[in-house]
Formats: sequence, structure tokens, C-alpha cells
Amino acid sequence: MAEATADKPWLNLYPATVPREVDLAAYSNLADLIEEALTKYADRVAFHCSGTDLTYRELDRLSSAFAVHLAKHGFQKGDRFALMMPNVLQYPIALMGCLRLGLTVVNCNPLYTARELEHQLRDSGAKGILVIENFASVLAEVIDRTDVKHVVVTGLGDRLSWWKGPGLNFLVRHVAKLVPEFKFGAAIRFNSALSDGAGGAIAREALGSEDVAFLQYTGGTTGVSKGAILTHGNIVANVLQSRAWLFGFQHDERDECVIAALPLYHIFALTACTFVYVTMGAKVVLVTNPRDVPAFVRQLAQHKFTVLPGVNTLFTALMNHEDFAKLDFSALRHGLGGGMAVQRATAEEWRRVTGTPLIEAYGLTETSPGATINPVTDGGYNGSIGLPIPSTEVRLRRDDGSWIALDDFESTGEICIRGPQVMRGYYNRPEETEKVLDADGWLSTGDVGRMDANGFFYIVDRKKDMILVSGFNVYPNEVEGVVAMHPGVLEVAAIGVPDGKSGEVVKIFVVRKDPSLTGPQVLAHCRENMTGYKIPKYVEFRNELPKTNVGKILRRELRDEEMRRKEAA
Repeated sequence: MAEATADKPWLNLYPATVPREVDLAAYSNLADLIEEALTKYADRVAFHCSGTDLTYRELDRLSSAFAVHLAKHGFQKGDRFALMMPNVLQYPIALMGCLRLGLTVVNCNPLYTARELEHQLRDSGAKGILVIENFASVLAEVIDRTDVKHVVVTGLGDRLSWWKGPGLNFLVRHVAKLVPEFKFGAAIRFNSALSDGAGGAIAREALGSEDVAFLQYTGGTTGVSKGAILTHGNIVANVLQSRAWLFGFQHDERDECVIAALPLYHIFALTACTFVYVTMGAKVVLVTNPRDVPAFVRQLAQHKFTVLPGVNTLFTALMNHEDFAKLDFSALRHGLGGGMAVQRATAEEWRRVTGTPLIEAYGLTETSPGATINPVTDGGYNGSIGLPIPSTEVRLRRDDGSWIALDDFESTGEICIRGPQVMRGYYNRPEETEKVLDADGWLSTGDVGRMDANGFFYIVDRKKDMILVSGFNVYPNEVEGVVAMHPGVLEVAAIGVPDGKSGEVVKIFVVRKDPSLTGPQVLAHCRENMTGYKIPKYVEFRNELPKTNVGKILRRELRDEEMRRKEAA
């Protein structure tokens, strides 16, 4: 066991194989960490997508070619380059190429509207972009109002077979029937960019831990999307922290195969699926469209996967498909849940179906993202977000700014995090940075939580999602967790709506698993499991719930709908 200190009680539960601190001086930048893996695991498969393998050696060659191409077009250390890509093989090639050249990567959701894309490109000052052609028309609407001068276009029809030829001399197949018309002037095809840079050497300026690797934009669910400044040191630290934790608990060696169903442009998959496992020589299976659950399950059947990261809604959707339980789970270590709360009903069903634990982790874009993870063991669901990972401190702060004592296991407060993975701040937003990052390096998360005697942390809810019923705090996560345990419920979201008598009451939105499920049945279940003021007053059934790009349910949209409905009444 690691030696505990008075301010880090969680160290008591660290096994001897997990260090309490990671060696932050081991790598000065993310590019060195990547290049070490490209060389060390050259003959292994790095990424797989739609029946095509990309080895580490090929990833080395092709990402180098992309970097050389960008250098030829004037890109140099610190320049921002945007990637507007789903999970396809072109993404890791371009990602690694940008980082190896010392560029700052700006990840963009390919489903962005023109307004959202324009905001992110203008705010970041991106000078170039790689865009999937299916959504290039959105870029065409806004490009004249941005600093983007260099556009590289690719498509789902561009396959690796075109990239393996000697010298990369090939023609590009253009899937004209599937692609909207667009005009960029000097736009270049991805394959042509690789051909342009083939055989050249990367001339990279020295990179240090304080150089910026990503401007990673928050989802915008709490307001205007802001660019979190994530340095090379931030990402390297979180990779080392996550590796130390995950592999410190695993005492057997196997060929790691991680399923990347979450979009790689999102911070969870970016770190967990890409950097953590790539630097361990794993095969990353890219799932381009996880919403097509039958096709997703068929993909899973083709691989001896060891880890499946996801969000609660993704795990629920998989287990609701009849063929998922028929898969071979003999190589599976665990599911890894993040992005939103893992519900007890989901975790217990996961264990029943797969025979493995569903490990809940917690983090934010602002923490690169990992901050706490549950022990990677066969222990049952405990409802917590886990223990702080190595080199990480977590405390609870009251609204008046005072700290909750570490021996106070009843009080709740805002979860605050300090560690080498915490962002430098928000890009060009000093006032927003000051709101969440204090002079001592503590990041205020906006999440309300508590800690138990062993150092496990529990999310109660987000500050702004808390519902106040007759002076009592009601936390949507708790209500949702109870409702989700009903066998007839597939998904649920809880919000507060105005009430003349109690200030607010709870309303829930339910997606049925059982078409015959009724509101009274749901409320009867709630009365059996919750005290009176927490019981929903209203139940509304929906065919689906609004979600973010990674599947996190958007309570805010539901609240906005209720407000508009009330105003129209």
C-alpha cells in the first residue's frame, strides 16, 4: 500500500503496484511519447476501422508525411490546426502528424452547425483544417469569416489501400454522389497531402511541457463553448497517471484491444482510447457510427476486445440489443464509464451479461480529463466516481469558499481538483478562467460531491442542476438512478420545474423499454425507493432524449423546452 497522508486518505487503498506520484519529468512533450510507441510497437496494429488495419509503422510513416506537408505550407510550432473528423483512420494520422510538428490541435465536432463551427475556428485562430467531405458544406459557409487558409479534405471513401503504394503515388476516388458541392479554392485532398509529404523528415522545433498541445473546447452545455488550454505537460501527465492506475491493478499481460466508440475528438476518448492505449501498443478499433447498434455489435464480434469505454447510455443501448449477450467476453477486462454518471442498474446488468465490472471514472475537459477512477478490480458497483489518481488532490469546498474537513463524511461541497493534468486556463478568457481556477491551482468543477472515510468521492449533482423542493435539495442523479432501476425504463432525465406551492417540483422524462409502462407504475416505483419530496410530480414519456455528441443527456435542453412551453401557455 502507498503511505497515506492526512490530506490524502485515499492512498490507503492504493495497491503497492500503483505509485502515489508519477514521474512528470519522464517525457518533456507528447510527441516524444507518441514516437516512442511508433518505434517500439512498429509491427503491431495500431488502429482498425471498417476492415482495414493500420500498423504503428504505417502510422509513423503517414503521420510524418502529413506533418511534412503542413510544414511545406508554412505551418510551424504553435500554429492552430483544426480536425473536423469522425472516427476514421485519417483522424489518428492527422492528429499524430500535427503533434509531431508541434502544432496546437483544435478538435471540431463534424456535426457542428455553421454557427458553432465559425465560433470555434474564429475563437481558436485556426489557420488550417482537415474536414470530412460529407460535412464540408458547413465549412464553406463560414470559412471566409475565419483565419483558415489551408484546407485538407477527405472522405469515407478514401481507403488505406490507396496509402500503401510505393511513394504514395495514386489517384483519389471521389465519392461524388455522396458529397455536397463546395468551393475552397486551394483545398487539397488528404491523399495528395500525404503524397506531398512522403519521404520527408519532420523539422520540429523543441517542445516543452508548457507548450500547448490542444485547444479543447468544452461542449457548450453550460454556455458559450470555451477552449481549454491543454499543454503537452497536461496530456503527458494524464497519460502517465491513467496508465499507472489501470495497469497497476492488472497483473496479467494480454494483447490490449480497446473499442473506440466514443468520438476521438472528445477528450474522454482522445486521452483514454488514443494516447493511453496507443502508448501501450494496443489495437484501437474505431467505431464510426455507434448509434447503429446492430452494426456496432457485429463489429464487436470480430475482435477479442479487452476494454470498452463508454457512457451510461451507450452501455444501456448495447445491452438492450439481443445479440450483445452472445458475444465472446473472455478477453474483456472491464467497461470504463465516464462522461456522465454510471447508474447502478446499468452496472449490475453489465456484470450479469459480461461477467466483468463496469468501472466508473470522472474528469472534465479541463483535467485532460482523468481525475478519479475506481479500482480496476472485480468489486461490485459502489456508486462512487472512485479515488483520486496518482499526483492528484481532490477537496470539497463550501459556497463561502471554506474547505470541508477531510474527516467530515456527511457534508457536501463543490468538488475541486489540483494536479498536473489541470488546464492552464481558457483561451483568451481570463475572466472565465478566474471563475474556475484559483491562485493555488485548484479547479472548481461545478459538481457537488462528498467523500467517504476511505477517500472515495461521490457526485451528488451539478450545482445548477440541483432542484430545490420546499427548501430541500433534490439531486437529479439520485432520482434518475432510482427510476432507471425499473425494468421497464430504458433512459430517464430529471429536471426541476416551477411550482407555486413548493418552489420547484421534480419532472422526469422517460424513454420506455417496455411499451406498456405507465406513469403511475413509474411513480409507484419511486414511492417505494425515495422519500416524499424527491418523488417526481410529473412523468413525460419520450421516444428519445436530447444528448451531446458523446451520448450525455442534456437536461438543459429539457429545461429550456419547459420554459418555452410555459411562456407559450
